[in-house]
Amino acid sequence: MPITLSERAAAHVSNFIAKRGKGLGIRLAVKTSGCSGMAYKLEFVDTESEDDIAFASHGVKVYTDEKSLAYLDGTELDYVKDGLNEGFKFNNPNVKNECGCGESFNV
Repeated sequence: MPITLSERAAAHVSNFIAKRGKGLGIRLAVKTSGCSGMAYKLEFVDTESEDDIAFASHGVKVYTDEKSLAYLDGTELDYVKDGLNEGFKFNNPNVKNECGCGESFNV
């Protein structure tokens, strides 16, 4: 299954890339970190890599690598506002549990 963006997340990323003045899309990956074992890594992509796997969602390209895709398969990246807080929310169907602060997870 692909990695997707909600319409809100895609609009937020598109606006941010436009303000940056460059960028092909975003890269979503996982890294070993946190109290539950893994954490999300999100960054802009300015050049494609040979081992990139790319998906398009609402006009935005989402890049990942093969290792990360095993943990991110089917994930939707949303952008939410809750009171004064706003940020990305990862809706990952592979997550078995998360740490209390929501910064890390395991599958």
